Amino acid sequence: MTGVRNRLAAAAALALGVLWGGPALAKPPVEAFASLPAMRDPGLSPDGTKFAAIQDMNGRPVVAIYTVGSSAPPVALPSDDWVIRAIQWVSNDRIVVIAGKGAKVPGGSRHLWTVNRAVAASADGATAVRLLNNIDTLRFNSSAAYVIDIALNDPAHIYMPLYSETRGITLNIFEVDLATGEGRRIAAGGPDTVNYVMDGQGHVVARVDVKPNSDVEHLLVRDGEDWREIAAVTSTVDSGLNVAGLTLDGTGLVRAAPSQGRYMLTRIDIASGKETVLLSDPRYDVDGTIEDPWTGRIVGAYYQAEGGREVYFDPERTAFQATLERSFPGLSAYEVSASVDRTRFIVALEGPRHPTSYLYIDRVAKVMNEVMSSYPGLAEDDLGEMKPYDYTARDGLLIPAFITLPPGKTPKNLPAVVMPHGGPDSSDGLGFDWWAQFMANRGYVVLQPNFRGSSGYGTAFTEAGLQQWGLKMQDDITDGVMKMIADGIADPKRICIVGASYGGYATLAGATLTPDLYACAVSVAGVSDLPEMIKWERTIHGRSSDVVEFWISRIGSPTDDSERLRATSPARQAAHARCPILLMHGELDTTVPIRQSELMADALEDAGKPVSFVKLEGDDHYLQLGSTRLQMLTALESFLDEHIGH
Repeated sequence: MTGVRNRLAAAAALALGVLWGGPALAKPPVEAFASLPAMRDPGLSPDGTKFAAIQDMNGRPVVAIYTVGSSAPPVALPSDDWVIRAIQWVSNDRIVVIAGKGAKVPGGSRHLWTVNRAVAASADGATAVRLLNNIDTLRFNSSAAYVIDIALNDPAHIYMPLYSETRGITLNIFEVDLATGEGRRIAAGGPDTVNYVMDGQGHVVARVDVKPNSDVEHLLVRDGEDWREIAAVTSTVDSGLNVAGLTLDGTGLVRAAPSQGRYMLTRIDIASGKETVLLSDPRYDVDGTIEDPWTGRIVGAYYQAEGGREVYFDPERTAFQATLERSFPGLSAYEVSASVDRTRFIVALEGPRHPTSYLYIDRVAKVMNEVMSSYPGLAEDDLGEMKPYDYTARDGLLIPAFITLPPGKTPKNLPAVVMPHGGPDSSDGLGFDWWAQFMANRGYVVLQPNFRGSSGYGTAFTEAGLQQWGLKMQDDITDGVMKMIADGIADPKRICIVGASYGGYATLAGATLTPDLYACAVSVAGVSDLPEMIKWERTIHGRSSDVVEFWISRIGSPTDDSERLRATSPARQAAHARCPILLMHGELDTTVPIRQSELMADALEDAGKPVSFVKLEGDDHYLQLGSTRLQMLTALESFLDEHIGH
């Protein structure tokens, strides 16, 4: 352990109060962009005397634990071949680490699944134990790594939901001993239970049931030894009860609910079942809730659209957020962690030209120290200006978009990259994007359109993208490119389309359905054959699973819409491609199988079209290793240089 700790310290120069940095380079090396964030997800211990973070060591994420105010190197927790996904303090001297990888599930299919596990480690790194180690977690669960309640009044235990055999296969709550890792069932769900809410003290207060072959979700609350139903909602692939947790006072439950074309937060009174609006916005969807990590109570919510925004429900948090916003104008500033007594904080600062950096604040001692930047090798001058670039699609729909200009370049007749986001139920906003900024740094103007189907702009905008893959969603991207050309920003002969996941699909659709528009195309983990993708999802999840229903709702039915799906599948339209295409894909991808890129490569080769295929070995859908990010950006830079560079 000492060796790992020292290597981390030497590599990262980590000490609280020390800011990473160095002399700015005119053109930073690829590694400055491709490296994993030097720090992410920092969190204070309950008493605020320590903090932990996920940090990069030799291209892999590790957990580093610091003592506040100490110059001693951090304790580093090794992760072997598992990728660290999340960390969570559960007491002053113990932390739970969530790690995952692609693996084959015992008794399952031959396909890879994303498997997670939870480990409780002591803050000094001396002990670590896998949680729920006395239960056959992979028999019914591909993932057994979710902490639902901490209960600070009992630092020896935490609470985790898990499917197990209790009058059939049911979702139960286990009390987990942090010292031994063993779980003891304390609450048995009914045959239809799919979710629980706990109170921050180890007690189940509510659950959600969904009966087989039913679209109705039932919300039940604990009433002594019995259960009482207080709400029932007809669910779809896009909405349901969506219960996030208890209100601050514990008298109500918070849920995300669509209403009047927007997702809002509502409060369901536990005593009466009455539902009232808690938070809404006239333009944007509420994208998620903010939870107090020590009680599990819902203390606020956030909006991702545009530059992001946090809203809190209690005066103290509201005032603190207002102070942050006043203190750091021009940046997104928000609390990421606080001690139980809310005297010590870790705050994040972020902007398009300011990669996320972290501050430590002690209200009592009146101390504020800069902790670390997530990308220490990048200076503001290395990064391009990012600004809104909204435009109107051909059918009159307003498309929110953002454009990043290469630093030091006049925005006129530039080589350009259009970069559609993944999801597609997500969105791009004003903030640091390591991939887009890398391309801007290399001299390319980058357009990021929030085409119809993107989230955050209301349900009508999202639903406008249903079954529009390769159709109106693609038109929105094309119209953004034409806008850049009309404005004189982009050189019409030097435009490349680049994207990952759904963005990878949109890339391939752009190259095959609008072949005259692009000089090159780069797809990372993209879908290429829509009927085959649905077939694969059915094999993995079952013909009538929620996952398959989601795909059909988004894309269409492989039987009823077969002709349209074939016409909008890039692999089946490969003969129409005219530009060189670069395909990259993680070999352990369990979200979009690598077979999708293989199908595209085969189709292009059969059609005599120029194609290159880069396998990202040892990584999954999310590019979680520094080595594969470097491999990806290196290949991307060379490809762009060759086809649209100077």
